[in-house]
Amino acid sequence: MKKAYQDRAREELLELQAELEQRYKEVKKMGFQLDMSRGKPGISQLNSIMGMMDVLDSQSDYQTEEGFDSRNYGAMDGILEAKRLMADIMGTTPEKVVVYGNSSLSIMYDSISRCYTHGVTKDSVPWCKLERVKWLCPAPGYDRHFAITERFGIEMIVIPMREDGPDMDQIERLVAEDESIKGIWCVPKYSNPQGISYSDSVVRRMAALKPKAADFRIYWDNAYAVHDLDPKHPVKILDILSACEEAGNPDLVYEFASTSKISFSGAGIAAMAASEKNLKEIREQLGIMTIGYDKINQLRHVRYFKNLEGVCRQMEVHAELIRPKFNAVLEILEEELGGLEIGTWTKPLGGYFISFEAMEGCAQKIVAKCREAGVIMTKAGATYPYGNDPKDTNIRIAPTFPTLEEITETAKLFALCVKLVSVEKLLEK
Repeated sequence: MKKAYQDRAREELLELQAELEQRYKEVKKMGFQLDMSRGKPGISQLNSIMGMMDVLDSQSDYQTEEGFDSRNYGAMDGILEAKRLMADIMGTTPEKVVVYGNSSLSIMYDSISRCYTHGVTKDSVPWCKLERVKWLCPAPGYDRHFAITERFGIEMIVIPMREDGPDMDQIERLVAEDESIKGIWCVPKYSNPQGISYSDSVVRRMAALKPKAADFRIYWDNAYAVHDLDPKHPVKILDILSACEEAGNPDLVYEFASTSKISFSGAGIAAMAASEKNLKEIREQLGIMTIGYDKINQLRHVRYFKNLEGVCRQMEVHAELIRPKFNAVLEILEEELGGLEIGTWTKPLGGYFISFEAMEGCAQKIVAKCREAGVIMTKAGATYPYGNDPKDTNIRIAPTFPTLEEITETAKLFALCVKLVSVEKLLEK
C-alpha cells in the first residue's frame, strides 16, 4: 500500500524530490510537442465521418422535403429536416428549433449581444442601459462561456458544482432576491470539465425558478447530448423545455446544441430550441441579420445521418475511438497517484474531459511544468470566471485529440508533474 505524501518525513520527501527531478529532466529530453489545451476530436474521429462529403455532388437533388431549393436564399430558420434532426438530438420537437450555422457558441454570443443591445424582449430594458448586470456561473465550468459574459462586462457569480449539478439552494435564493441577475450558464449533461450530469431533481428545480428579473434566462448548453462513452448505457437527463412548461415557465430557457463533435468540428450545424414567444423575438432579429444560413450543409447532414438512429451509430464509432484514451488516462492516474493523497479526479461516463483536483496552490505550477516539458494544457484557472480558481486546484485534461500512444505518455508526464509540484508544496510547509 502506498504511503501518502503528507505522512512522509522531510528526509523522505527530499529524497523523493531528487528522484522526481531526475526523472523530469529525462522526460524533457524526449521532446514532447503536443497541444491538448482544447477538447478537439482526434484525426480518427474526423476520418470516420468523411462519407458525409460524398452524399452531395453536382448531380444531387438539392430540394428539401418541402420542395425548397437549399442552394438559394430563404428558410431563414433552417430546413425542416435539419430542425427535426436537431430536435431529436436535444430531446424536443421541431417547431421549437431554429437551425443556425456551424457553431452553438456563436448562437450564445449572439443571444447575449441581442439582449445587451435590444433587451430579451421588446418590453424589457436592454442590458446596456442597466447599472449592473450579473450572471450565475457554475464552476468549474466552460471557459468560453465565461469569456462571453466577461466580454460584455457582465458580473459573474460563482456557483459551486455538486455531484448532481449546480448548488440549487444558492441559485434559487440569488435569483429570487436580485433583479440584476439575468442568466445562468448550464452544461447539463457531462459538464465541462467534470462530466457531471444534472439529476432530475436539479432539472425540475431549475425549470421552477422564480427569478425576480422577468428577463432572466437559463442558457442550457446541451453540448454533449449524445456523447456517451458507453452508448449501450447512456445517461439520460430530463428535457428542460418540457420541464419549464410543466412548471409554468415556458419562456425561461434557451437550449443550444450542435454537431461539432458529432460530424466536423468546424463544419457542423448548430441550433437553438426555445418557446414560441422566445423564438418570435429571435426570428425577428434573424430576419434582419441573415437571409439564411448554409442550408446545403444542413441538407448534407440530414442526408448522411437520416435520423437520430444514424447519429447514435456515429457516436458508437466515436466512443470506440475515444474510450481507450479515457481509460488509459484513468488507469495511469490510479497507478501513479492512487493512495498518495495529492490529487483526485473524475471518472466521466461521457463528454470530452477529465477534471483533476490538485493540492491547494498547485494547479498553475503543474500546468507550467507540463508546458516546460512540451505538453500544453488548458490554462489553470480557466474553468473559473475571470480565470481565477480561488484555491488553484482545478486542471482540465482533454484526452480526445492525441493518439492513444501520445495520451498514454502524456498522462505519465502529467502524473510526474503532479508528484513533483506536490512534493515541493509539502516541503515549503
